[in-house]
Amino acid sequence: MTEPPSRNPDKAPAKTEQKRPEMRVRPTAPILPPSNIQGSALMVVISIMAFLACLTLGGVSMVRSTAASWESQISREITIQIKPDDNLDMEKALIQARDLALTFVGTKSGQIVDEAATARLLEPWLGPGLDLKDLPVPRLVIITIDESNPPDFDSMRALLKDSIPQATLDDHRTWVDRLVSMAHTTVMIGTGILLLVFSAMVLTVVFATRGALSGNRHIVEVLHFVGAESSFVATEFQKHFLKISLKGSAIGSALAALFFATAGFWQSRTLATPETDQATALFGTFSVGVLGYAGIFATMIVIALLTTFTARLTVMRTIYEIDTLRSDPTRTDGIAS
Repeated sequence: MTEPPSRNPDKAPAKTEQKRPEMRVRPTAPILPPSNIQGSALMVVISIMAFLACLTLGGVSMVRSTAASWESQISREITIQIKPDDNLDMEKALIQARDLALTFVGTKSGQIVDEAATARLLEPWLGPGLDLKDLPVPRLVIITIDESNPPDFDSMRALLKDSIPQATLDDHRTWVDRLVSMAHTTVMIGTGILLLVFSAMVLTVVFATRGALSGNRHIVEVLHFVGAESSFVATEFQKHFLKISLKGSAIGSALAALFFATAGFWQSRTLATPETDQATALFGTFSVGVLGYAGIFATMIVIALLTTFTARLTVMRTIYEIDTLRSDPTRTDGIAS
C-alpha cells in the first residue's frame, strides 16, 4: 500500500485575495450652471456699462488736469506791454521795464520777446515776412513770478507807469478768473455726466441681475424646499454672479484703459500736426495718469461688488417671498410672481 505524498506546510498554496473595488465619489455639479444665456447677457451689459463709466471717469480726470495746467501756466507769468512811440528807444525801454519788474519781491526772471518772436506771434494773422518797423506793433516783456508769493502788482504797475508811460502791466487776473470759472464749470459738467453714467450703470446692473435671477428662481425654490439655509443659497448665487461681474467689469475697464493708452500713443506719434495741436490745445494730452488708471480699477471693483450685493439681496428677497406664500397662499400683495 503506497503512502500518500507528504505535504510540506511551508509550501502551502497561497490564497488569492480579492481587492474591493475602490469607491469613487461622483463629482458634484455646481448648483448654478457656469454659463447660460442670462449670465452671458448680464456680462455683456456689465462690460458696456463699465466701459462707459471708466471712459467718463478718464475724461473728467483728463479735463481737470488740463484745466489745472492752463491755470498754472497763466498764473506763473505776467506781461509788460510797451507801445511804440516816436520819442521812445524801444530796446532801452524793454530792458528798463524788465529790470524794474525784477526789483520786486516775488519775481523770478524776465524775458524780452525779440522782434523775430513777435513776428511769429503775428504771423497767423498778418502772414509771413512781417517787418515790424513798418507797423506800430507793441513789444512784450514776460516776467515769471512766484505763484505762492506773488509780487505787489499795483505798486509795480504804478512804478512802470511813472518810469515808462507807454508801458502797461497785464497780470492776467482777468484771464485767470475766467479760466478758473470755465475749468470749474467743465469739471462740474463732467462730474454730472459721470454721476448720470454711474446711476444708469447702477440701475442697469440691478435690473439685469434681477432678470438673470428670475430665470433661476426655480433653483432657489428647490434648494429652499429641501432644507438649504438662506445664507447658503445666497452665498452660492453670490459667488456665481461675482465671477460674472468680475469678468464683465474687467473687460469693460480693460477696453477703456486700452482706449486711453492707444489715444496717448497716437498723440505722441502725430505731434506737430494741425489736428493733434488743436486737440492738445483743447483737451490736453490723452493720458489719465496713474490716478486715472487707479480710478478705472476702482470702478471695476465697485461694479463687481454692486452686482454681487444685488444678487444676494435678490435671493434673500426671493426666499422671503417663498416663505410668505407657503405660510399664507392667499397673500400675494407686493410679491413678484
